[in-house]
Amino acid sequence: MAEKRGKGRSEKKESKLRIKWVKSSIGYSQRQKATIKSLGFKRLGDTVEWKDDPVTRGMVNRVRHLVEVEELVAGN
Repeated sequence: MAEKRGKGRSEKKESKLRIKWVKSSIGYSQRQKATIKSLGFKRLGDTVEWKDDPVTRGMVNRVRHLVEVEELVAGN
């Protein structure tokens, strides 16, 4: 049986998401307010960076009307 140690992982570049909170969460559900808080935002206008994975994408999708997202590719 062939081994699969790290196959393809070394070639993939780590990508990140730069997320900026641009619209107030006042008037939106507690669930959306909690998502904003769990993304690490303290106040309107804050910017945070997260690794690009399905979990982060799902959180951003829940509050896509409140944030702006920019994709970053790390390294060379």
